[in-house]
Amino acid sequence: MLEKQENINKENNFLKNKDIYDLTRFTHLDYPNELACIVWFSGCNMRCQYCYNDDIVFNKTGNYSYEDVLDFLKKRVGLLDGVVLSGGEATGKNLLEFCSKIKELGFLIKLDTNGINHQLIEELTTNKLLDYIALDYKAPKYKFTQITASNKYDDFEKTLLYLIDKEFNFEVRTTLHSDLLNEEDINFIINDLNSKKYKNDYFIQKFVNTETNIGNIHDEVNKFNEHLIKNDLINVVFR
Repeated sequence: MLEKQENINKENNFLKNKDIYDLTRFTHLDYPNELACIVWFSGCNMRCQYCYNDDIVFNKTGNYSYEDVLDFLKKRVGLLDGVVLSGGEATGKNLLEFCSKIKELGFLIKLDTNGINHQLIEELTTNKLLDYIALDYKAPKYKFTQITASNKYDDFEKTLLYLIDKEFNFEVRTTLHSDLLNEEDINFIINDLNSKKYKNDYFIQKFVNTETNIGNIHDEVNKFNEHLIKNDLINVVFR
């Protein structure tokens, strides 16, 4: 009886944690072919130069609790198909309990991630708590630390290889600022994905210049020539 009460108290404490910076209540763009909402988690374990979510990254606490989001989702059963977990970096939080509760409500779950928390991603996929992953391939290994302020490329690579081997439903994407990554860098990534037997689309998303970003960078000076990008190895999609 005492153990049961302790578990209830633990769950209640978890639900009240304000780890969520913001909630986008509707999107038809962020989860392929599904109507969804986006849960934006506070904090991140990287400091990518081009990141314009600096307000989210540098906030350790958020504005919404897990309970707030679950209450919202209960009112969207039958109206939304899925939930996108984004940030910041969602895998810095306790997603196992949260995803379990989302699944109990019948929603699909997509995770946007930099992939360096391999252990949690493996737990989530093994327990069938994720349906789709967007994995950020930030940069080739030789530029990874420069762009992300992190030396965790090997952890990212471990997740990439795991998802390929598992044949999980996921996409790889890279944010392109042509002063940071050039055609040679992108072709290096493409060759690497091909050598690892990645079969899905590779998305290159263009840098969005906003009022602020982590690296205090602005519009590109260097021109990027899309015609120099290899698209005969895997399907490359610019967006």
